[in-house]
Amino acid sequence: MRKLVAYFIKYPVAVNVIMIAVLLFGIAGVMSTKSSFFPLNESNIITIVVAYPGASPEEMEEGVVLKIEDNLRGLVGIDRVTSKSSENTAVITVETLEDYDIDIVLQDVKNAVDRVPTFPVGMEPPVISKMEMRNEAISFTISGPAVDLRTLKQISRDVETDLRAIPGISQVDVTGFPQEEIEIAVREKDLRAYSLTFNEVARAVANANILTTGGNIKTETEEYLIRANNRAYYGDELDNIVVRALPNGQQIFLKDVATVRDRWSENPDRLYYNGNPAIQVRVETTNNEDLIDNADQAIAYINKFNQQHDHVKLNVTRDASVVLKQRTQLLMENGGIGILLVLILLSIFLRPSLAFWVAAGIPFSFFGLFIFAPNLITINVLSLFGMIIVVGILVDDGIVIGENIYQHYESGKSPIRAAIDGTLEVTPPIISAILTTVVAFSTFFFL
Repeated sequence: MRKLVAYFIKYPVAVNVIMIAVLLFGIAGVMSTKSSFFPLNESNIITIVVAYPGASPEEMEEGVVLKIEDNLRGLVGIDRVTSKSSENTAVITVETLEDYDIDIVLQDVKNAVDRVPTFPVGMEPPVISKMEMRNEAISFTISGPAVDLRTLKQISRDVETDLRAIPGISQVDVTGFPQEEIEIAVREKDLRAYSLTFNEVARAVANANILTTGGNIKTETEEYLIRANNRAYYGDELDNIVVRALPNGQQIFLKDVATVRDRWSENPDRLYYNGNPAIQVRVETTNNEDLIDNADQAIAYINKFNQQHDHVKLNVTRDASVVLKQRTQLLMENGGIGILLVLILLSIFLRPSLAFWVAAGIPFSFFGLFIFAPNLITINVLSLFGMIIVVGILVDDGIVIGENIYQHYESGKSPIRAAIDGTLEVTPPIISAILTTVVAFSTFFFL
């Protein structure tokens, strides 16, 4: 340790080269370090989502969930399996052990589900996926006076498409409206008048409203694909479905016996902003995306949208980047104040040159951190909290070392000897103080 300290004190050119290199690589590291609201963690959760239209929670539990859970028993790497059965759907959550590769466990879970011998008729294929950890970057609402929910939904789809087209933004979630439905309300008196039954009407709608392929026809020169595309997505497109054709050529249409209309499902999923119907849009980030960058791009899009539209406005309800920017500003202010106080006070009581090098140690330490930061940490609320604490530690340690060197110099030693002896004398207590702080805050590592 003594030789290392003495070498750098005797040969300042090496120190200057290292400082310049740390400065350059540190700036590059700052530019490459991503931001997130919380530290990034790899997911250890696998979800199995099953849809069975028309099934009760008991049927989902007995006919689907228990069969899957039985096959999951004994799989290596699984810590816990929980499930939730509700009407029409069931969600099974598989938590893996931290020491196991979740991708390998995911494949084992898929194989276990495939080994289930029988599922109820009419159940949709299970969707098995790894839960991705995401941070919410920004949330905003789409609303306007006297704008109905259907129009807002159409606008929200356009907004979602525009946001996904922005480089770096991939996760956009739109909520605030229930599913759309086409209601066919059959009139009993008209059924009796035309001697029709409810099943005939339902069968006619099912047979006419189709989207399917019918194979292909090959010729010597070309190949023709047979496709029936007669699916309707809005109620007025179903009005002219032929329910029955009479021998005299008369046709009975669906509109003759039923009222067809577009409506929302009965799920009371509604949002309001300032008393007006609204839709919420959330922009989230994955482990490979930058939160502050995504939030800034979303805000730029919001400002541009509001300038181009008068009847509908986008209103930011939550911006996670604000907290990160405020803590970053607090870190910069604390560092700047610390450097300024060191320069003023040490220049008064010691020497300006000594004050300068003590102050230079603060940014030098942070640039050294950011050389390795892109592969180790992100700029988040916890890492910024740690950096704010470290500013005080750096200032204190720099003052202690500088003051001790000056004391040895006043005792009659040469500048080089005073620098070596003064530094080595306080190195053990400084290291002990740093380790004490590390131990005190190390509990955050286990959260």
